[in-house]
Amino acid sequence: MRAITDPQRVTRLADPTVPGAPAEQWWPPVAMTAQWLSENAHEYDLLHVHFGLESFTPEELRAGLDAARLAGRPVIFTVHDLDNPQIVDQEPYRELLDVIVPSADHLITLTPSAAAEIEHRWRRTSTVLAHPTLLERTAADSRGSGADAVRVGIALRDLRPNIDAESAVRAAVRAARLLDAAGQAVEIEVLMNDRVRDDRVAERVIDAADGHAAVRVRRAPYLSDAEIEEWLGGLDLFVLPYRHGTHSGWVELCYDLGVPVAGVDVGHIRSQHPSEFYVIDLDEPRTLAAAVSWAQSAQEPSSSKATRLMNRRAEREEQRREIRQAHARLYADAVAGVPSDAAGVPSDAAAGVASDAAAGVPA
Repeated sequence: MRAITDPQRVTRLADPTVPGAPAEQWWPPVAMTAQWLSENAHEYDLLHVHFGLESFTPEELRAGLDAARLAGRPVIFTVHDLDNPQIVDQEPYRELLDVIVPSADHLITLTPSAAAEIEHRWRRTSTVLAHPTLLERTAADSRGSGADAVRVGIALRDLRPNIDAESAVRAAVRAARLLDAAGQAVEIEVLMNDRVRDDRVAERVIDAADGHAAVRVRRAPYLSDAEIEEWLGGLDLFVLPYRHGTHSGWVELCYDLGVPVAGVDVGHIRSQHPSEFYVIDLDEPRTLAAAVSWAQSAQEPSSSKATRLMNRRAEREEQRREIRQAHARLYADAVAGVPSDAAGVPSDAAAGVASDAAAGVPA
């Protein structure tokens, strides 16, 4: 949420804490409940929803939206996820989308292709605002020059439902064998959390590596943002093995760091940065081997890459300023009851106080 909020024009309220809950523990967003929205209407000017719908039933969600409407507060919904990465059965989530998408005062999404899907499914127009940079500082290129092997990374995290972990590792092993036969060196590191959702799947992931020298499964504690950036920055290719999804924060971070992505063509992820995304099929390991060769052909001297990343960093920072301004204009127009087109309306009015009901980035 910080990435889209202009602190000079927007005050973002923290989601109310749950009494007794540990500081780092996630809980369903209190600011989406009908009681909080009714009792605290004097505290906020609008409600901007990002994530957290799956915490509620359709009736609870409808009650929250009705409470905001009765208080005269507009609702903005950023459609990050048309498919929820945290669940397998999408029908309950689609029921929630059927509540909020038609009733929200304004819709935002990240890609033109997602906007087209929203238009097709609900006959609603969305403002398209690309996901801004996730970096808070300039990241150094941690990869040394002159390495023989192409370094590939796969992040399985805690094995959430939309990650096809076993297929990804099997494809990595088979692709490594194909590349080895072709005389092309590759090092594939599979990063998996120490604590996962299903220990049996974790065991099968390790078994799937099959002891291949070029494919290593590394268990690690939950990594900080800085540690993730350092790991990604040392790669030549990042593999995104999703079963389903809509948009991806990993793709944004890889773009910031100049790391190309190979991924399954699901949702609208490829549309985020199509020139640096290679489509693969985990059931066809030759596609992953081809992606490794593609990444190798895109390698450049460290000095050239450093210059390119410096220029990209400047472009992304300017883009973030523009996206913050666009959100502030949309907030101001929503509060004033003035429709805003996709390009934004020139307005210098302060947006007031926005309630961040469910902040976060696409996963």
